[in-house]
Formats: sequence, structure tokens, C-alpha cells
Amino acid sequence: MRTQVVIIGAGPAGLLLGNLLDQQNIDNIILERQGADYVLARIRAGILEQTTVDMMHQVGAATRLAQEGIVHNGVNIAFDKQMVPIALGASTNGKVVTAYGQTEVTKDLYDLRLQNDSPTYYGASDVKPHDFETDKPYVTFTYEGQNHRIDCDIIVGCDGYHGVSRASIPTRSIKTYEKIYPFGWLGLLSDTPPVAHEVVYANDQRGFALCSMRSMTRSRYYIQCDTDDKVENWSDDAFWDEIRKRLPESLAQSLVTGPSLEKSIAPLRSFVAEPMCFGRLLLAGDAAHVVPPTGAKGLNLAFSDIHYLISALTSFFADHDKAALPNYSKAALARVWKTERFSWYLTNLTHRFNDDAFEQRMKEAELAYITSSEAGRTSLAENYVGLPL
Repeated sequence: MRTQVVIIGAGPAGLLLGNLLDQQNIDNIILERQGADYVLARIRAGILEQTTVDMMHQVGAATRLAQEGIVHNGVNIAFDKQMVPIALGASTNGKVVTAYGQTEVTKDLYDLRLQNDSPTYYGASDVKPHDFETDKPYVTFTYEGQNHRIDCDIIVGCDGYHGVSRASIPTRSIKTYEKIYPFGWLGLLSDTPPVAHEVVYANDQRGFALCSMRSMTRSRYYIQCDTDDKVENWSDDAFWDEIRKRLPESLAQSLVTGPSLEKSIAPLRSFVAEPMCFGRLLLAGDAAHVVPPTGAKGLNLAFSDIHYLISALTSFFADHDKAALPNYSKAALARVWKTERFSWYLTNLTHRFNDDAFEQRMKEAELAYITSSEAGRTSLAENYVGLPL
């Protein structure tokens, strides 16, 4: 086979890129290791920055998002058993965030991909990029028991932290930065109304807690837990009891509980790979960087990569601009590091790392400053809604 761009990974970033390439009449093929049902069922984050919403409109996949997405005009910070709302729009020229599950984003982009009738191979195994340091790269894979080869101009790795794309890059060509946090998040999804209309971040002596939503009838809750904890250790009742203890009393009393649809424990890490361009192989999303979920930036940061990437690919193919590829890496990484900083900062601010009383008082002083100072609220708000592209 022959195409212009091979995209490895059919998550939201890969699907968004494929649909945008279709708009530009740039031929592309997507290869995905998992089956379509698995990809469409993955439970992930659900807070979208305004730039992400705008890109969904740009690509023509925002009909359900416009109807079902829940606009959040603020975010809540709880500490010392008190909750302080932080307005978003007032500090950011009207920018807001929208609650809409990543699962739904993926479905919308998947449906658009089907309409465009571009090739997507779900269940492709043994995917391997080759010769991407030359101007004649190609990708091999196995599909339905048959071996295939796709010759192309560009390979884009949207296959996540554990994917083959970054793993195929020689170690001499890449530099990585990583921080592993000494705790995890135990998450519970339930068909219950959210305890608050907008996201709540709680710093409590028992540990961090987060109250979020997917809709007005589906909620997502998290509590900080040990890295070696197990889901089996937590019944639904035990989870609900624990999160109540970490919330201000007014919230705890209004918490509606119910059976879990899904429970899982996620480790937290910050990770960046530099550069994001290796000849004709480009990385995007979790293949290049990971943020702790505290700031709800993972999906949004992947979409900002695609914003810079579609511009670079358009210049590469339309104007034969070879400098567009390394320039993509520079532009994307500038925003990546700023977003990594905010996610790291918010994680440090809202979690209990140890029993250091001085450190905790410093966090409480910082929380008091942020919530009582216009400058502090503005800084939090402008980062939370997403920095400009």
C-alpha cells in the first residue's frame, strides 16, 4: 500500500488528526492495535478546554458535544474543610471548560472517520515503523493473519506512553524527563448526580479527593491512595465512606452514592520526551508526554499537539517545507512544558506526600493566597482553561 501519512493509534488524537487530514485532502491510514469496541469503551478524563471544543467544531464532530456538554464557569478548591469557588470566565476573557467524556469524544471522531471512509485497521498487530530517518519511511503490520507494508511520506505516533512509536526511536536521538509520584488515584464511576455542578479539588489531612462529572446523571470521583493499593481492597461502600471524610461537611452530606460502573487505580507520573520529531516520525499525545490527571490536561494537551501538527503537515505537503516538521516539535513542546508545570504544581498543592507538617502548612498558605488574591485566582483560572495555542 501507499499513502501520504500513516497514523499509529486510533485514540482521540489519532482520529482527530486523520479527520483533519481528510479535510486537507491528505491521504492517510490509521493503524490501531486494539479492536474498535475496546477503543470506544475506554474510560478516560472528561474536562475539555475551550481550544479542544473549538477543534471538535473545526473538524465537524461537535454536534453531540454542543448538545450534551456541560459548561463549567468555575472550579472549586477545598481545604481546611472549607470550599472556595474560583471563577474562570471573569479572569480569562470568557473562557470556560466543558464536561464531556473522552469516551464520547472518541465516539464522535470515530463516527466522522466512518463517514469519510478513510482506511482504519483495528486489530493491527506487530506494527513497526521503518526508515523514518530517511525520506522513504514505511510501516509494516499484520492484519487478519496477513503481513502488510505501507510506504508513506510521514509516520505519526499517537499510540500512547507504551506504544511502539517512541520505543522505535534510537536512544541516542531522544531525551526523556520523568517524575513518578508516590501515590495513585483510586477512581469510581457511577450513575449518580454530581455532588457539585463544577469540579472540586480537595486537600484534606486524609489525602486528596476529586469530584467531577461526565453528565448530570454520571459522576466520576477519585481519592488519593497508596501506589501498591488494590481495587479489590475497596468495596463501593468503603470508597463512599472515605471520600465523605475528605470533603467539606456540606458536600459530604449532599453526596449521592450508588453502585460503581467502574473502579480502577491509576499511577501518577509526569513525563516528556524531546524532541517530538525524528526525521519523518512525529510523536503526539501520550507517546511524547504524560501529565498527572490533576489538571485534566492529558486529552487537551494531545489536541494542542494536533493543532500544531496539522499546520506543519499542511505546510510540508502543500509548500514542500521540510523545516515544518522540526518546527512542529518546537511549537508543541513550548506549550507542553507550560502545561506540565501547571499539572505538577496543582498535584503538589492538593496532595499529601508525607507527614511533613511544615510542608502541609506551606500548601495551606499557598491555597489561602490563591483563593483570596485576584492575581492568584487569575493565574489558576488561565492555566485551568488552557493557555493560548
